[in-house]
Amino acid sequence: MLDAVTEARRLAQSRPLAAITSGPELAPGPAVTTDDRAALAAWVRNAVSTYHHPVGTCAMGPNPGHGAVTDARGSVHGIENLTIADASIMPTIPTATTNLPTIMLAEHIGRRL
Repeated sequence: MLDAVTEARRLAQSRPLAAITSGPELAPGPAVTTDDRAALAAWVRNAVSTYHHPVGTCAMGPNPGHGAVTDARGSVHGIENLTIADASIMPTIPTATTNLPTIMLAEHIGRRL
């Protein structure tokens, strides 16, 4: 995990990404330097956890050139008659479990097909 955090920081500070981000790093934050492996390890132990309801793995949007996998109706760009109607197209993790929001999303998309 320490290597992963170090690599994520390196990538975030690279020219392409640094140009589109603003403000200080949120976590672990500038107070925990990459050189201080003990402090970084302490942060990892306190902050890193698992989440068993992943969402947002298929970006929704009008332009596949900008990373969108589906349009606003869940139709996959470039593949006819393929629709995604699950938590993968949710832009953020709901504040509760994903079960009911996923059912709602699927019902809404299903009505539009």
